[in-house]
Amino acid sequence: MRRWVLAPLLALPVPAFAEDVEPVIIVTAPGGGVDADEALAANREAIRRGSRPDLFGALANEVPGVSIAEAQGNPWAGAITWRGFSASALQGTEQGMAVYLDGVRFNQPFGDTLTLDLVPEAALARAEVREPNPVFGRNALGGALLLQTATGADLPGLRGSISTDSFGGYGGNASYGGKNGLLVVEVLHDEGWRDYSPSRLLRGFASLGHHGDSWGVDGTLIAASTRLTGNGVAPVELLAADYRAIFTRPDYSDSRFGRVTVAPYLEVGKSGRLTATVHYQSLKRVSANGDLADFSECDADPSRLCLSDDDEEASDVLLDVIMREPVAVDPTVDEYAVFNRGRERTRGGGLGLQYVDEVETDLGTRRIALGATWDRYMTRFDTRAELGELLDDRSVVPLGTDLVAASGAITPVSVDTTLRDLSVFASVDMPLATWLAIEGGVRWSDNRVELVDLIGSELNGNHRFQRISPAVEVDIEPTEDLDVSLGYAETSRNPTPAELSCADPDAPCALANFFVADPPLEQVVARNWHADAGWGSGALELRLGLWRSDTRNDIRHVASEVRGRAFFVNLGGSRRQGFDVAADWHQGPWRLGADYSLTDARFRSDFSISSPANPQADEDGQIAVRHGDRLPGVPRQAINARAGYESQRWALNAQVRWRSGQLLVGDEGNDLATTPDYFLVDLTGKLSLTRQLDLVLEVRNLFDRKYATFGTLAEIDEIELEEAPGASDPRAYAPGMPRRLSVALKARF
Repeated sequence: MRRWVLAPLLALPVPAFAEDVEPVIIVTAPGGGVDADEALAANREAIRRGSRPDLFGALANEVPGVSIAEAQGNPWAGAITWRGFSASALQGTEQGMAVYLDGVRFNQPFGDTLTLDLVPEAALARAEVREPNPVFGRNALGGALLLQTATGADLPGLRGSISTDSFGGYGGNASYGGKNGLLVVEVLHDEGWRDYSPSRLLRGFASLGHHGDSWGVDGTLIAASTRLTGNGVAPVELLAADYRAIFTRPDYSDSRFGRVTVAPYLEVGKSGRLTATVHYQSLKRVSANGDLADFSECDADPSRLCLSDDDEEASDVLLDVIMREPVAVDPTVDEYAVFNRGRERTRGGGLGLQYVDEVETDLGTRRIALGATWDRYMTRFDTRAELGELLDDRSVVPLGTDLVAASGAITPVSVDTTLRDLSVFASVDMPLATWLAIEGGVRWSDNRVELVDLIGSELNGNHRFQRISPAVEVDIEPTEDLDVSLGYAETSRNPTPAELSCADPDAPCALANFFVADPPLEQVVARNWHADAGWGSGALELRLGLWRSDTRNDIRHVASEVRGRAFFVNLGGSRRQGFDVAADWHQGPWRLGADYSLTDARFRSDFSISSPANPQADEDGQIAVRHGDRLPGVPRQAINARAGYESQRWALNAQVRWRSGQLLVGDEGNDLATTPDYFLVDLTGKLSLTRQLDLVLEVRNLFDRKYATFGTLAEIDEIELEEAPGASDPRAYAPGMPRRLSVALKARF
């Protein structure tokens, strides 16, 4: 009997993990195995090696060129950057990677963000990074991240783990796996190493399946409840005085998430397989953050409160939303601030259908895949700005008055968005000789976004984006040890509902959380070329990759003249190009590896952009960007090194990461210094106390280096920092975690 275990949409063979379990096929994305032979991956062991499962850490250590930026200051709300493109939890980031979890798209529909806090990492079996290909759908400008959960065969029996660390964090997970299913529960409480930065996560995963001789069905359920504190970047002079300090607070988000997927399959004939997927998900998120604000007495009437502009003219009167009357100055308030509140509710799901025909011929494997997907998501988004007071410790307390500015620069919002996405795709892998094959793929997509303003009519709008995107690749295998591939692909990214509703410089948004006016944005299109070569003989494997990606109509998140506000705009094109080289050696219990990546990311247009916090800005807050200037937020060079020894009784692993500095967001004109380079060493040791019980010790950042994973510019000249009197440097960094010691007990029965 032939057994298949399926989750929607991409067949990928993997080995069995127990002697009495037959080989399985896991489906992880559209396309019937497209580019699977070139995937860069972190396996289950890499994800679970430390004291607790860590997807971001595994990707940064195992995949050449991957860097992690924690702009929000939270380890579960970071951004994956690969080849100059990102998948991030932060609204405003140019989302350039498609993300799939068990074959279902996982970019959240409202802003295409990556919400890793909702993924039960203890249930993950594999994470792959793939080359850009149109069959992966929208956002795959720079590639795709494919996440695969474990089966009962991967985690058989009863397993559990508890851990604690030197910052006071603790947590644990438990799982039970059987022949037909898996149950995983994960609990984490993280105190955070910075001031006032706790987070908690409760996540669960369940799968159940039935598999007959020629048909079967699998179901999965994911649920999560999280509260993340992300106090973000801090001025460099503040960090120099107190590395654990934060700038302003609070800044948190509460999320409730659930997703159910059902995936039946049917074998057709001797070589065909028809799969279907049905999924539904719900996300509720509440956020709040306190921030600085340019509020002061009105020039015309000092008894009233106004919003000041860059020229320090206070003429934009602030009104009470309910009473529609001017807000009076409160003499008991020393310094005003703003308390932003947001609420998001997204519901929806989709259908997928795919037919794959795979035949072994004398020349090799011939594979044909045809499929279609349809998704529909509805989001209700509400935001408001409440008048606040900035206290001496830079915390913001709400004062109970919701604000609207007479100019519209600050206004409450309630908007319904509906996203509809229909696509049809096909791919073929055709051997032409025993040493030569050609792969091709094409995707037609029709994406529609409807906006309904629930307060007025300014946000109302309908947007439609259609495109046919092709891909082609030639695979050459001159010897059994050497393989070479050359490819071209076109990919695209549509403006999200969040971006479409925040594209007017005269009505900016608070970090993409406020929505006013609705000018159109254009679709981003990328043209990608790559050449890869791999050689493997026995214990040694070598890999070289060359690549280039040209984009047009880039969507940029641009700072407004109003403090804390920004807007989206299409700004020309850019080019990202570079190469990766990697070597891995395995011999018995020993493991060694290293890789180097170069990413050269540059603008290909001349333009001016608003960056009022940049010291090189003109009197209007504009900076000049020239053709050839480097893109901010992208490390130019990255080096990883790995070494490990593992026996039946004990194991020791070391990981080394070096990243070059990156330009600050807000310094698109390349006028300022980059963030410093950084070099980190992590150690993990495991001791088997019994056949069922392991003790794990882990040290992150062994040499306690101070470093930054992200940098930007902030206006701090009007706030007094008690820790750094007279501070005026506008640079602000997301500081990296200092040395952390962790211990865990892992049991299996």
